[in-house]
Amino acid sequence: MKIAVASGKGGTGKTFVATNLFHVLAGRGDKVTLVDCDAEAPDDLLFFQTEKISESEVTHQVPVINKDACTWCGRCSKWCNYNAIFYVPTAKMIEVIENLCHGCGACSFACNSGAITEKPVVLGSVTSYKTSGEGSLIEARMRVNEMSPVRVIKAAIKEAGSEGVTIMDSPPGTSCPFVQTVDKADYVLLVTEPTPFGLSDLKQSVETLKTMNKSCSVIINRADIGDTEVKRYLKEEKIPLLAEINYDHEIARAYSEGRLAAGENEVLAGLFSELADKITDNHGTGSNQR
Repeated sequence: MKIAVASGKGGTGKTFVATNLFHVLAGRGDKVTLVDCDAEAPDDLLFFQTEKISESEVTHQVPVINKDACTWCGRCSKWCNYNAIFYVPTAKMIEVIENLCHGCGACSFACNSGAITEKPVVLGSVTSYKTSGEGSLIEARMRVNEMSPVRVIKAAIKEAGSEGVTIMDSPPGTSCPFVQTVDKADYVLLVTEPTPFGLSDLKQSVETLKTMNKSCSVIINRADIGDTEVKRYLKEEKIPLLAEINYDHEIARAYSEGRLAAGENEVLAGLFSELADKITDNHGTGSNQR
């Protein structure tokens, strides 16, 4: 089972939920893997004592243009949907903007003169860890200055395999990194906060999931701070509210210091244990499908 823990906006408590849910499941003896898919700013590693198992680079192929063989037809530039080939025919200028290239290979296919070859470029890395008494943690980390973490995220999810439970800590927002993470999920858990900003981004997440034919459930974090509009929206949309977590100064302190609150707070540990049961029950019975 693959569970995506996601949110429309940053700072709602997505990583807080993902790491503590992982901790509780592992403590029950389940085979569980946590995948940090927030490749632009991964931080799940901060909450665990780990031993590195393996590390691999994620690459893709980018074009190399032989200007001596180029006929200056411009087909490669026209075929590039990402504007990664800068082409000025009157100046006999053609350059590949590697950071914009998605490695799709369209330009190579379009070139009729054999002027384009390809070379590998490193996008980031995927590192596997064993956590002390917990389970496995896989971190996706994008290289600085790269435009898209999608390939790195996909490689990290693939590294997790399909055994046991996989918890995917999704990137915030609703753009391509979010889509690529939840696309692989059997169950999507959205974390939000009871504020106008939180509600706005929750709606964007839900609407994006609808276009993917994905259902979801919701956790409201810091539920006692804000208004009731999120609850009203969930009721109107018939979206299950799995849990509410009230603001607690000690929980906030533990999180800021890189400690797992569920490992210190029995009430919170019970809440995450119940949450795990609800997710398993909903997944098994199909009751969370629209």
